[in-house]
Amino acid sequence: MADNKPAAEATVEPDDRLARLSAEFFQVKHAADPFSATLLGVSGFDGLVPDPSRAGTAAEAAKVAGIERRLDDIDPAGLNPADRINHAVLGSLAWGVRSDLEHAQWETGASASGYSSPQAMMFMAVPAASLTDAEAVERYIQRLTALPPFLDAVLDRHRLAKADGRVPTRVGVGQAIDQLNGHLSLSLADDTFVSPPLPGDVDEARVRARVSEIVTGSVRPALRRLLAGLEEELLPVARPDDRVGIRFVPGGEEGYRNAVRRHTTTDLTPDEIHQIGLDCLADLREQWAELGGRALGTSDVGEILSRLRDDRSLRFSAGSEIVDMVSDALRRAEEARDDWFPAYDIAGCVIEEINPIEAGSAALAHYRPPAGDGSRPGAHCVLTTDPQERFVYEYEALAFHESSPGHHLQIASAQKLTDLPEYRRYLDAEVCGYVEGWGLYSERLADEMGLYTSDISRFGMLSFDALRACRLVVDTGIHHLGWSRQQAMRFMWDNTATTQANVRNEIDRYISWPGQALAYMIGRREIGRLRTLAQDRLGSRFDIRAFHGTVLGNGAVPLGVLEQIVTAWIGTVPA
Repeated sequence: MADNKPAAEATVEPDDRLARLSAEFFQVKHAADPFSATLLGVSGFDGLVPDPSRAGTAAEAAKVAGIERRLDDIDPAGLNPADRINHAVLGSLAWGVRSDLEHAQWETGASASGYSSPQAMMFMAVPAASLTDAEAVERYIQRLTALPPFLDAVLDRHRLAKADGRVPTRVGVGQAIDQLNGHLSLSLADDTFVSPPLPGDVDEARVRARVSEIVTGSVRPALRRLLAGLEEELLPVARPDDRVGIRFVPGGEEGYRNAVRRHTTTDLTPDEIHQIGLDCLADLREQWAELGGRALGTSDVGEILSRLRDDRSLRFSAGSEIVDMVSDALRRAEEARDDWFPAYDIAGCVIEEINPIEAGSAALAHYRPPAGDGSRPGAHCVLTTDPQERFVYEYEALAFHESSPGHHLQIASAQKLTDLPEYRRYLDAEVCGYVEGWGLYSERLADEMGLYTSDISRFGMLSFDALRACRLVVDTGIHHLGWSRQQAMRFMWDNTATTQANVRNEIDRYISWPGQALAYMIGRREIGRLRTLAQDRLGSRFDIRAFHGTVLGNGAVPLGVLEQIVTAWIGTVPA
């Protein structure tokens, strides 16, 4: 990355101590969370499972704390520009990982939500492993063999948390029960653990038989034990819908403050974020009125929201229509990419339909990164069940957020930044403010790029803006102010055009993953602020391709570090 520091400073050699700490952090982080490593496409961890016990968590937190102490011994003032950025990124990420481990919010919120529930993460990650050769297959079998003690340890952890008064929510426990029942109801042939694609250098019949034996003899009995524990031990004591916030469990208020800092990578307080959300919603009303007047013949926001919800012509009739729409949106975005971004040689992106078993608690879409070794493409995973309940106008904006120019372009390009420390090439939820901010920025950028096919499709862009603004209000409302589940759902219904089912899924996701929902709008606002700053300072010298290359050129970083990067770039643009 270019910088505006004196030439003598730019000649400082890379710091070996920082390089060693970066490599150590990469190993510690992914060994502690190997399911995330698999989903991020990081090789070398596909045979492992996490240790969800309190002793295991404490041991991993101690390792990260040791990295932080040694990092503090390195004075950033003596580092070269690239290492100064790396020092700041590593410090922020290490703090975030340790905070997550120490507060262990997942033990207070059994759910079916990936990233906030160990067993839900298992269902996502295990089938996603890239089995490229016989060794990878053996690692897969090793992981399957380790799943039963992992699942038993998850239940034991919930029992300990229960004894401390850290009980999960009733809605989360219900989701987890439904998810486990759904998986256990599958025939063996349809079980996602049994049917991963196998490479040609293995005896497929022997491998399938071995995998089937492990799943039927060990994994499914462990799933049933977890299910029984949820039904018999946790559901009777679970928090009701009027106490779903993390503030209602011991240690929850401090844990939420840390979650806010971790997910936004800012020092904004919950009260400040709550007000930002209210202000954003007020600003959007004028845009709703303008677009409604043009596309629907009314500027009344309430009438616009009702029309969008109630007009059955704005729904899909078949899941294949959803796949076709997002596939075409991805194609158009890729065709226009070079006019707005530097040239990138990145993995492809495919469209995958979300398993119907997950539909009851799934968001409308999510992104799965490509494997780092190129054996697996990136995937925009999209919800296609009950198409008659899905709005036509939402799915183009979703595609631009999840695929290109959104998460796929950002994450796949980061994997190609081989000059960066390895841990920085595979980041996602660890720097949500940047990653989700970029995804939301991409929805608006797509409009500048001319990618939306109609004003009706632009309603999706506005609706999702409103949704992300609502997230600032309802996440802080639930976890900081003590809102009930129903109060949060009512607020989102009143301020977006989405369905009751999606409102429910959204609110239940925020309940199970405190703070994460704040990342989108906070990150988008900061990227937009930095773009405006660059445009104001550079005037006619501003180049949108160079700006985007600068924002993406160091991988995902905390928002404060992004400001340093963009400010330094502004200083290097020739007069």
